[in-house]
Amino acid sequence: MTTFDDKLVSVLGKKSADALESGLGLTTVGELLRHYPRRYDERGKLTEIKGLELGEHATVQARVKSVRHRRMKSRNGELLEAVITDGSSDLHLVFFGRGSRAVERELLPGREAMFAGKVGMFNGKLQLAHPDYQVLDAASDDAAAKFAGAFIPVYPAAQGIQSWHVSNCVEQVLAVWEGVDEDPLPERLRESQDLIGLEKAIRFVHRPESWAEITLAQQRLKWDEALAVQLALAQRRKSATARPAPACPPKPGMVRDAFDARLPFELTKGQQEVGGAIARDLSGEHPMNRLLQGEVGSGKAQPLDALVLTPEGFVPMGEIEEGAEVIAADGTTTTVTGVFPQGEREVYRVVLSDGKSVECDLDHLWQLHTGEVKTLRELRDDLYDLDGTPKWRLPMVVAPDVDCVELAPVKERHELLQGLLTTGGRCDGVDVVFRTESENLAEYVSELAESLGGTGSIAFGYELHEVTVRLPEEFPPFRDALDRTAPPVRRVEAVEFVGVKPVQCISIAHPSRLYVTDHFIVTHNTMVALRAMLQVVDAGRQAAMLAPTEVLAAQHARSLSELLGDLGQAGELGAAEHATRVTLLTGSMNTAQRKKALLEIMTGEAGIVVGTHALIQDKVEFHDLGLVVVDEQHRFGVEQRAALSGRASGSTPHVLVMTATPIPRTVAMTVYGDLEVSALRELPAGRSPISTSVVPVAQKPSWLDRAWQRIHEEVRKGHQVYVVCPRIGDGESEEDTPPKKDDSADRRPPLAVVDVAQKLSEGPLHGLRIDILHGRMPPDEKDAVMRAFASGEVQVLVATTVVEVGVNVPNATVMVIMDADRFGVSQLHQLRGRVGRGSAPGLCLLVTEMPDGTSTMERLRAVESTLDGFELAQLDLELRREGDILGAAQSGKRSGLKMLSLLRDEDVIAQARIVATEVVDADPDLVAHPGLAGLVAGLLDEERAEYLEKA
Repeated sequence: MTTFDDKLVSVLGKKSADALESGLGLTTVGELLRHYPRRYDERGKLTEIKGLELGEHATVQARVKSVRHRRMKSRNGELLEAVITDGSSDLHLVFFGRGSRAVERELLPGREAMFAGKVGMFNGKLQLAHPDYQVLDAASDDAAAKFAGAFIPVYPAAQGIQSWHVSNCVEQVLAVWEGVDEDPLPERLRESQDLIGLEKAIRFVHRPESWAEITLAQQRLKWDEALAVQLALAQRRKSATARPAPACPPKPGMVRDAFDARLPFELTKGQQEVGGAIARDLSGEHPMNRLLQGEVGSGKAQPLDALVLTPEGFVPMGEIEEGAEVIAADGTTTTVTGVFPQGEREVYRVVLSDGKSVECDLDHLWQLHTGEVKTLRELRDDLYDLDGTPKWRLPMVVAPDVDCVELAPVKERHELLQGLLTTGGRCDGVDVVFRTESENLAEYVSELAESLGGTGSIAFGYELHEVTVRLPEEFPPFRDALDRTAPPVRRVEAVEFVGVKPVQCISIAHPSRLYVTDHFIVTHNTMVALRAMLQVVDAGRQAAMLAPTEVLAAQHARSLSELLGDLGQAGELGAAEHATRVTLLTGSMNTAQRKKALLEIMTGEAGIVVGTHALIQDKVEFHDLGLVVVDEQHRFGVEQRAALSGRASGSTPHVLVMTATPIPRTVAMTVYGDLEVSALRELPAGRSPISTSVVPVAQKPSWLDRAWQRIHEEVRKGHQVYVVCPRIGDGESEEDTPPKKDDSADRRPPLAVVDVAQKLSEGPLHGLRIDILHGRMPPDEKDAVMRAFASGEVQVLVATTVVEVGVNVPNATVMVIMDADRFGVSQLHQLRGRVGRGSAPGLCLLVTEMPDGTSTMERLRAVESTLDGFELAQLDLELRREGDILGAAQSGKRSGLKMLSLLRDEDVIAQARIVATEVVDADPDLVAHPGLAGLVAGLLDEERAEYLEKA
């Protein structure tokens, strides 16, 4: 009896078994039968060629278009060139040596065949070099007779073992396989989900007679995989709740309450809900494991042409830079702490009752006259009372003594306004109305009233213009017949769609977070990221934040310190009661700085510790670690997360992982399936307002010349440029790789920073100040280069992806990404966010040698066409073939899922998660469900099981 566990060598013989093991890693009957067809070709229906990926091992069914022999140019011998087609796209084949004559006799024009080989490129065209093939329409060919059925299963193959070889092996195994003794899925579950039995599903998937059989088989086999993953993750969640964690319930009157009391706004609904869930998790004795998707905090966006009030007058939002001075709502000067481009977004016009209007996006926060904070979306969706009157009223702002009305003292402005109203005004109920034939004078009166914190609503007429004026009660009444005042009213009367515009937001140092924009509207900006850490600190424990780069770690430490103020100055003169301390630890610190930081961490003086991978090192000892916050989770492996979690003595710390990268829901249920998932959906997730263009150098080499010319133009304007390469090139072995031969289909090594910088300085960018930056440089050299680039001393920075995160040079306007096809979608999206951060528009050029029509080029075109991070995340998931969701790397390895798609099978995954949770709650070790235990064991090899244990 042949079973799943039998070795293939006993069924197929040594030659075939060795080929399956060396090429595909398959050693047992079960592994081969779980090696499902990638797709099904119907006899006579040709495979689409344009979707082929460079470097993949492909199997295609195509028709021979042409064949010709020629002598090789660079060495002795001959080769055969053939072109095959699917009817719309062509693929080139090349065969070397004397054997090519036999190929020529078989691959006659018009003949159909299966071709298999590694997709390469030569002269800008995709080709297969010396592919294996199987002719389909040679009736006399015994091998071809195996393809006589309506469906041809196409299996994932490898060098040395082609799809048709795998199909032959499956045929032999199915002939002797006697099925399964007991279906691993309980009968009740199969009936509830309308699933066929496992044996029938396996036979259908390998030898279908109809598309209906294929569908039934795939539905069942997807359930096996989805349930195995969700059972493993449910067991992981169950075991996590069995380990003790430091209980950190909220403590009234401590640092968090003091911090909350200083907030001049209400947290958004999403922040309140997520914060409440986190607070409850931290209060328990079981470790919190939560993923927070979206930015923690909020920055609300306005168009780049919106005006922000500065000591020098109004300045367009797009020209505001970090460090600039702006005017806060109380009239004081404050500093801009951050500039956050939000890409192109839908912009709306807020029409006010005084005739003014302000443009912003729907996520823009508005402070109401009651002190309550709401988004424009909330205002728009509930704009009127039942009687149709405007529902929302905005506070009035007393503008400072700046040059916006060319008058400084408040008293003089009030006196001037009183004089104008006495001569040209009249009383109209509770309002004072000023009439004039001069449009300029009408605007001047309105501006005077607004500068005093009142309203000046203009009604422009054909000959006469009216300004309705109100002033706050603290001003003395107008003279004579105008002895009347009333509270100024500024209601939101309408919200009108304007169009799509590039927008950005800013954060400021003023504790109110309120700054003044055009028409004296108060804009609200919050950056709240530490209430969970403060709850842990209040409980007498420590919180650690892990950032992927030193730049980001330093930014976090600085922003947390600024937000806390004297609440974060423990041990210093003037510190608040119960204050804590924020300590930074990075790898580049000198010995004295490092010793001081380690001492503060070990003694517990540092309540909040911010750092990079340095926090994971053995020398770091925490006094009492209660919470680990991991920023940009996708940049850390599970090994690193586990290492930091293991720093707590005697208990397991709570873990909060955060990412601003959009995560498809199915990924959240699988890759992060051991975590509870929360999302702040009101928050902006856009990117920099830049344009992106693909530079296809194989088809249009002149475009690259134009790219270098564009860099010269930008530098002449005073701007700077990044050139990003995939490799360093300082002594790497790839540099010694000989140039490819004339007829080789192998790709050249990826371009290197060192080589590109030298060629640019000697060639198209000669005369510009060029420097290099990469991860292997000593920290002090990296800092020196970045300082020189930020100050404008370096005009062109040739770098690796070390600039991907945390680098902020607003003057950089262009990024050229060399060999862009060698980067992932999300990485390209992240890289281009380094430009377009100042007032000037940004440009990202994706340089590639890929030909049109390939899936690689389609990927680059997708990046070119959208700034939507969620859309690109979905695309990236699909193109990465979903990686190995249970492997430590979480990408790049062969997927543990062969049938289930994270992109398309959300319903199956969600339902399997529910079933798995119910099963594990009742039977944690699956003792009563041996079939399900077998499913989990079949999915998890030793490495994946270790991954789950460490997670």
